Amino acid sequence: MDKKKWIAMLLAGGRGTRLEQLTNNIVKPAVPFGGKYRIIDFSLSNCKNSGIETIGILTQYRPLVLHSHLGNSQLWNLYNRDGGLTILPPYQRNDTGIEWYAGTSHAVFQNIEFIDQYNPVYVLILSADQVYKMDYSIMLKQHIETEADCTIAVVKVPWKEASRFGLTKINKSTNKIMDFEEKPTNPTSNLASMGIYIFKWQILKEYLIQDEKKEFSYRDFGKDIIPTMLTDGLQMYVYQFNNYWKDVGTVHSYWQANLDLLNKEKNIFLQNPEWKIHTVEKNNPPLYLAESAKVYHSILSEGCELSGTIEKSVIFSGVKIAKGASIKNSVILPGTIVEENVWIENAVIGSNSLIKNGVIMVSTNPEEHLLLVGNHETIDPTIQEMKLLNKANSVLS
Repeated sequence: MDKKKWIAMLLAGGRGTRLEQLTNNIVKPAVPFGGKYRIIDFSLSNCKNSGIETIGILTQYRPLVLHSHLGNSQLWNLYNRDGGLTILPPYQRNDTGIEWYAGTSHAVFQNIEFIDQYNPVYVLILSADQVYKMDYSIMLKQHIETEADCTIAVVKVPWKEASRFGLTKINKSTNKIMDFEEKPTNPTSNLASMGIYIFKWQILKEYLIQDEKKEFSYRDFGKDIIPTMLTDGLQMYVYQFNNYWKDVGTVHSYWQANLDLLNKEKNIFLQNPEWKIHTVEKNNPPLYLAESAKVYHSILSEGCELSGTIEKSVIFSGVKIAKGASIKNSVILPGTIVEENVWIENAVIGSNSLIKNGVIMVSTNPEEHLLLVGNHETIDPTIQEMKLLNKANSVLS
């Protein structure tokens, strides 16, 4: 087959344990976001808008909802004879059974044959659990101009969050990477890797094969492949991204990213509106606001029936909020029912849950006690408020 300029490999199999109950029965990239989207819609739409015609999506943990979402070929317009969108779950390689993806680089290693059939010059590696808009073709242009073996997209993060990320130290005049640390305990840089890489394919392929032969390896790009390439003196550069980006790996960052949509300066959908974020439309009925409903500074979705008071919240499709209920600074996921006389403040409520009459779920300090209810749960007044607060202690970043 003739050489293809580039293809994308989208890592979408992570369990997302730091999202707690929100990923008990659904993979993290399929978690709803922003009223009507799923998290994977951002990276996948970026690929489509950047002109990438071939995408491999590597799935593993609880993929049913994600596969169903991706199955809408008309929406993504990515199924064609030159590549399109291909779902790549783990498979049985020999008589020992299915070989699960052990890490990010191992997942790509297991799909070397898939990549080789397109014979690409460059491979773009992406994470499917981030909220941002990026034209990957601009990053590729820099990669080619610098003759880089590897280019890593980076963004500045708050120092208090830096230890969650792989961190780079660079030559500021050239953007060349001088040092890389994966999630250090005591960060000395806040220039964080976004988990977005462009590699020369033949070089990456060589390092994936070498890493697989090692007796001990995390099989991970940040912990193994990137540091080894740097030690070997390869040409490695950063691509600095300066627009909105949020890694929604924790319940707190997920809550904050949703509430950022209420800030005009941070709302990702208002930024570069021509750069569309695509999703599967559910054909829900129009939003219904009862006479008793009071709504302030919130995002409401189609298919909702709202009769209570809603302030500074994001309400997803199909949610029902009864008269006398009060919702503030909260994210209510699809299909959840909130009965009368409920008070919810600073919380994330999962999909298809039931909050029964009289429940009070209030936190006055979401930075320390953000409240969480998982998917398909029922909460009634017999559950003491303190139990909910204690439950929240484990979900902060």
